[in-house]
Amino acid sequence: MIPRWLWVPAALGAAFLLLPLVALVARVDWAHFPELITSPASRDALWLSLRTSAASTLLCILLGTPMAMVLARTSFPGQGVLRSLVLLPLVLPPVVGGIALLYTFGRRGLLGHELDVLGVQVAFSTTAVVMAQTFVAMPFLVVSLEGALRTAGRRYDVVAASLGARPTTVFRRVTMPLVLPGLVSGAVLAFARSLGEFGATITFAGSLQGVTRTLPLEIYQLRETDVDAAVALSLVLVVVAVLVIGFARQGRGSL
Repeated sequence: MIPRWLWVPAALGAAFLLLPLVALVARVDWAHFPELITSPASRDALWLSLRTSAASTLLCILLGTPMAMVLARTSFPGQGVLRSLVLLPLVLPPVVGGIALLYTFGRRGLLGHELDVLGVQVAFSTTAVVMAQTFVAMPFLVVSLEGALRTAGRRYDVVAASLGARPTTVFRRVTMPLVLPGLVSGAVLAFARSLGEFGATITFAGSLQGVTRTLPLEIYQLRETDVDAAVALSLVLVVVAVLVIGFARQGRGSL
């Protein structure tokens, strides 16, 4: 049971979130919808978004999982500061993250100059898109997985270790199966955030068709030249996001 008065603000909140989606659907030019979403530029943008989002999600898993383990299962001086810095992209404007990446990996950046000497150019490339997406999406996975690790506790890990299991075995056979739903949830959140990333991408990677122009960038560009196409592609992005979230919920339920 909940207080009846809670239904009123809950309904207002739901309407605030759902009405823009209804307006978007109502604005779509359904007569020309297939043509609007199948142009070469639109297909390139969608395919690039899916590829780079998948790559950035994989990077988030490979780098964020150890980070969440360290933050959840260890204690060391400055841990609170490190956690705050890891979660900083959650509140940092994406364009600021893009500028930070540019002055780190750009041709005149902190590391970019040395990379340029070696013939490696990161900025304004597809690699830059993946890096920008990873930068803004990784905290979502770290937060989700760290919470799952803290909820699961250490008792099963301690039992496995007392039976002679090595730390790597405990991590692989005990810890990760216990927190797999949290990992799946974090990975899906990271993928969804990567799919919708705009600010850091356009700042660090630019907007070159087939190379760095992801679907959000394509929508932004079409907003000024072809509103109907921008609306149609926005709906495509919404549908993809809904499918991703639905898949994640189904996966968590089966786990």
